[in-house]
Amino acid sequence: MSEIVVFDTSVLIDQMRTNRHLDRMLRIAGVVRNSAVVLAELWRGAITSDEREFLGELAGDHPILTPNRNDWLESGRILARIRDDKGFEPPKLRALHFDVLIALTARAHGAKLIASNRVDFELIRRYKDFSLEVW
Repeated sequence: MSEIVVFDTSVLIDQMRTNRHLDRMLRIAGVVRNSAVVLAELWRGAITSDEREFLGELAGDHPILTPNRNDWLESGRILARIRDDKGFEPPKLRALHFDVLIALTARAHGAKLIASNRVDFELIRRYKDFSLEVW
Protein backbone atom coordinates (compact mmCIF):
# COMPACT_ATOMS: atom_id res chain seq x y z
CA MET A 1 0.00 0.00 0.00
CA SER A 2 1.22 3.51 -0.81
CA GLU A 3 2.16 5.98 1.86
CA ILE A 4 -0.55 8.50 2.73
CA VAL A 5 0.54 12.15 2.59
CA VAL A 6 -1.19 15.19 4.07
CA PHE A 7 -0.02 18.72 3.27
CA ASP A 8 -0.19 21.30 6.03
CA THR A 9 -1.68 24.73 5.50
CA SER A 10 1.80 26.30 5.40
CA VAL A 11 2.83 24.27 2.33
CA LEU A 12 -0.45 24.78 0.51
CA ILE A 13 -0.44 28.54 1.10
CA ASP A 14 3.06 28.71 -0.37
CA GLN A 15 1.92 26.62 -3.31
CA MET A 16 -1.27 28.59 -3.85
CA ARG A 17 0.46 31.97 -3.78
CA THR A 18 3.91 31.27 -5.25
CA ASN A 19 3.76 27.83 -6.95
CA ARG A 20 7.10 27.06 -5.27
CA HIS A 21 6.30 23.45 -4.29
CA LEU A 22 4.81 22.25 -7.58
CA ASP A 23 7.78 20.07 -8.63
CA ARG A 24 8.03 18.41 -5.21
CA MET A 25 4.29 17.88 -5.04
CA LEU A 26 4.24 16.24 -8.47
CA ARG A 27 7.01 13.85 -7.35
CA ILE A 28 5.13 12.66 -4.26
CA ALA A 29 5.02 8.88 -4.42
CA GLY A 30 2.26 8.55 -1.85
CA VAL A 31 -1.49 8.96 -1.90
CA VAL A 32 -2.49 12.54 -1.10
CA ARG A 33 -5.32 13.20 1.33
CA ASN A 34 -6.65 16.55 2.50
CA SER A 35 -7.12 17.55 6.10
CA ALA A 36 -10.51 19.12 6.86
CA VAL A 37 -8.70 21.41 9.31
CA VAL A 38 -6.24 22.54 6.62
CA LEU A 39 -9.05 23.19 4.16
CA ALA A 40 -10.93 25.23 6.77
CA GLU A 41 -7.83 27.33 7.46
CA LEU A 42 -7.27 27.88 3.76
CA TRP A 43 -10.89 28.87 3.09
CA ARG A 44 -10.75 31.29 6.01
CA GLY A 45 -7.83 33.09 4.40
CA ALA A 46 -8.74 32.80 0.70
CA ILE A 47 -9.02 36.29 -0.74
CA THR A 48 -8.93 36.08 -4.51
CA SER A 49 -11.11 34.14 -6.91
CA ASP A 50 -7.97 32.24 -8.03
CA GLU A 51 -7.34 31.14 -4.44
CA ARG A 52 -10.95 30.01 -4.04
CA GLU A 53 -10.76 28.13 -7.35
CA PHE A 54 -7.54 26.42 -6.22
CA LEU A 55 -9.26 25.35 -2.99
CA GLY A 56 -12.31 24.05 -4.78
CA GLU A 57 -10.12 21.92 -7.03
CA LEU A 58 -7.99 20.76 -4.11
CA ALA A 59 -11.03 19.68 -2.10
CA GLY A 60 -12.44 17.83 -5.10
CA ASP A 61 -9.20 16.07 -6.03
CA HIS A 62 -8.46 14.20 -2.80
CA PRO A 63 -10.52 12.57 -0.03
CA ILE A 64 -10.75 14.59 3.18
CA LEU A 65 -9.56 13.32 6.58
CA THR A 66 -11.42 14.72 9.58
CA PRO A 67 -10.42 14.78 13.26
CA ASN A 68 -12.51 12.40 15.32
CA ARG A 69 -13.77 12.73 18.88
CA ASN A 70 -10.57 11.29 20.34
CA ASP A 71 -8.40 13.67 18.29
CA TRP A 72 -10.32 16.65 19.66
CA LEU A 73 -10.05 15.45 23.26
CA GLU A 74 -6.39 14.52 22.93
CA SER A 75 -5.60 17.89 21.33
CA GLY A 76 -6.84 19.61 24.49
CA ARG A 77 -4.72 17.36 26.70
CA ILE A 78 -1.62 17.97 24.57
CA LEU A 79 -2.16 21.73 24.63
CA ALA A 80 -2.59 21.64 28.42
CA ARG A 81 0.76 19.85 28.73
CA ILE A 82 2.42 22.35 26.41
CA ARG A 83 0.93 25.20 28.46
CA ASP A 84 2.22 23.67 31.69
CA ASP A 85 5.69 23.01 30.26
CA LYS A 86 6.18 26.16 28.19
CA GLY A 87 3.97 28.69 29.94
CA PHE A 88 2.24 29.64 26.69
CA GLU A 89 -0.65 32.08 26.94
CA PRO A 90 -4.09 31.37 25.42
CA PRO A 91 -3.38 33.18 22.09
CA LYS A 92 -0.36 30.96 21.38
CA LEU A 93 -2.29 27.84 22.42
CA ARG A 94 -5.15 28.83 20.09
CA ALA A 95 -2.63 29.28 17.28
CA LEU A 96 -1.26 25.78 17.92
CA HIS A 97 -4.63 24.07 18.28
CA PHE A 98 -5.30 23.51 14.57
CA ASP A 99 -1.74 22.27 14.06
CA VAL A 100 -2.22 19.73 16.84
CA LEU A 101 -5.47 18.56 15.22
CA ILE A 102 -3.81 18.28 11.81
CA ALA A 103 -0.96 16.23 13.30
CA LEU A 104 -3.30 13.94 15.24
CA THR A 105 -5.51 13.36 12.21
CA ALA A 106 -2.52 12.51 10.03
CA ARG A 107 -1.22 10.17 12.74
CA ALA A 108 -4.60 8.43 13.10
CA HIS A 109 -4.55 7.62 9.38
CA GLY A 110 -0.89 6.58 9.30
CA ALA A 111 -0.10 9.56 7.09
CA LYS A 112 3.05 11.60 6.75
CA LEU A 113 2.45 15.29 7.35
CA ILE A 114 4.39 17.65 5.09
CA ALA A 115 4.73 21.14 6.57
CA SER A 116 7.00 24.15 6.39
CA ASN A 117 6.52 25.51 9.93
CA ARG A 118 9.15 23.33 11.56
CA VAL A 119 9.17 24.91 15.03
CA ASP A 120 5.50 24.34 15.86
CA PHE A 121 5.27 20.81 14.49
CA GLU A 122 8.51 19.68 16.12
CA LEU A 123 7.18 21.04 19.41
CA ILE A 124 3.93 19.09 18.97
CA ARG A 125 5.90 15.96 18.07
CA ARG A 126 7.59 16.07 21.47
CA TYR A 127 4.16 15.40 22.99
CA LYS A 128 2.79 12.98 20.39
CA ASP A 129 4.90 11.29 17.75
CA PHE A 130 3.78 11.46 14.12
CA SER A 131 5.45 11.26 10.74
CA LEU A 132 6.69 14.69 9.67
CA GLU A 133 8.58 15.99 6.66
CA VAL A 134 9.56 19.65 6.62
CA TRP A 135 9.91 21.54 3.32
